[in-house]
Amino acid sequence: MYRFLLTPRWIALHVVVLLVIPAFVFLGQWQFGRFEERSANSDRVAANLTAPAVPVESLAGQEIDQDDRYRTVTATGTYDPAHGLLVRRRPQEGRPGYFVLTPLTLADGRAVLVNRGWVKAGATADTPPEVPPPPAGQVNVTGRLRLTETEESSGLRDRPGLPAGQVLLINSDAIGQSLPYRLLDGYVELTAQQPETDPAPAPVPAPDVGSGGGLNLAYGVQWWLFIGVAIGGWLLLIRREVADRKAAAAGSVASEETTSTG
Repeated sequence: MYRFLLTPRWIALHVVVLLVIPAFVFLGQWQFGRFEERSANSDRVAANLTAPAVPVESLAGQEIDQDDRYRTVTATGTYDPAHGLLVRRRPQEGRPGYFVLTPLTLADGRAVLVNRGWVKAGATADTPPEVPPPPAGQVNVTGRLRLTETEESSGLRDRPGLPAGQVLLINSDAIGQSLPYRLLDGYVELTAQQPETDPAPAPVPAPDVGSGGGLNLAYGVQWWLFIGVAIGGWLLLIRREVADRKAAAAGSVASEETTSTG
């Protein structure tokens, strides 16, 4: 009755099912791995956002550790607007604009880049945006510590030939080459400042910690459910084939009996 399972058509089906099952297992495990990774990242970022503030020099004196992303830091110094920059291609709330990047010189002679916020783009591509100046004299800055940007981390492709005073990436290594002082690694995303200024660039929203990879968990469960669907469909096809063959055999016997009695 089950010899049909060894026919070429059914052997091809068996091979497909046997290939699909481990593929679905792998895809489910990959999604579960992404869930764990993103959940750990979300937990770390959430903890850093609520952690007590520490001096920026204690974390950014050398290369910033990945685990210190979005840590709240403080800095005291004087803005250097002469070396300020505009960061291109930074939309906010669906509007095109720029980040306003200004070095803050510290008491030890070093400096840290401060993203003072966002300004909307000018009326045309050639129209410079209106940028509120930073406060003069000593300021106390509080903000989120961010890693220096690269093409890989930002998804932006850096290119030469930009207008003077504009950059595409907030890369402290590249920017520091044209400055008369040493920059700390990374940059600070401003959240508070004393003294305050008005007008001032619009604050950059805090990162969306999100669901911590909840979609990846759902996708992982989905891929593993597909394993059951594949196996269940395979067994259903076999049962249906067996039922069809039994019905055909019964019909054949009944036909033979009718012929013999006639």
